[in-house]
Amino acid sequence: MSIQREGTHMDLHEASALVIGGGGGFGSATVRRFVQMGAKVIIADMSEEKGDALAAELGNGSRFVKTDVLTEDSVRAAIAAAEQLGPLRACVIVHGGRSAVSRIIGRDGKRYAFELFQMTTNLFLCGTFNVLSLAAEAMARNEPLDSNQRGVIITTASIAGYEGQVGQTDYSAAKGGVIALTLPAARDLAPLGIRVMCIAPGTFLTPAYRMSAEEAQAKWGPMVPNPKRMGRPEEYASLAGEIVANDFLNGETIRIDGAQRFNMK
Repeated sequence: MSIQREGTHMDLHEASALVIGGGGGFGSATVRRFVQMGAKVIIADMSEEKGDALAAELGNGSRFVKTDVLTEDSVRAAIAAAEQLGPLRACVIVHGGRSAVSRIIGRDGKRYAFELFQMTTNLFLCGTFNVLSLAAEAMARNEPLDSNQRGVIITTASIAGYEGQVGQTDYSAAKGGVIALTLPAARDLAPLGIRVMCIAPGTFLTPAYRMSAEEAQAKWGPMVPNPKRMGRPEEYASLAGEIVANDFLNGETIRIDGAQRFNMK
């Protein structure tokens, strides 16, 4: 019996991609990966310095657009810029942000401020939905490729969304929400030929740790079972590229963590 093979990958040539947080560690590596795959990329970030520098380095028509994930008009402007470069086929949501590390009740007997909890969950969970829904709206206008594919959206969670550490109630709740969003979003968007996937990184060597590479590796590397090191942003980007390329990856969260599991500390 012969098996008819339809298209099995999303071709980014003559297309655009949008990377939210494109000036950061994960984001800039993903931007470079998508450029290698033939896309012109909108580097969406709050940091003009990093975004402009990366766009100038690439020099392929990709550009920086200052973007606030919590503002609908800002995200729409980034999407419109992408559509000027070609049909938006891939969107990666990997923006950063700070959360206040604090127990629900601190040593001083005071509770963790509700406003701070709201701020973290708003940034990481609501911001993700804002971008995802607006990107999907744009992708729905695309002409379908093989297998009715119009685009793919990749969100970013964390292994803290599964086993959060002490002081991570806000961050873990937000990232757990991003994980939980993945399957129903993929089901919602399936009739439109839009896939939704999520990547949950472990400890990666990015500027988020705010310490030197040597210090970060010494602290976090030994906690990873195999290999005994922190992850590299290029490894996140490689996975994002494979998700884009493989049409049968949909509705799932992939941990990329070297088999690391956070303990209570």
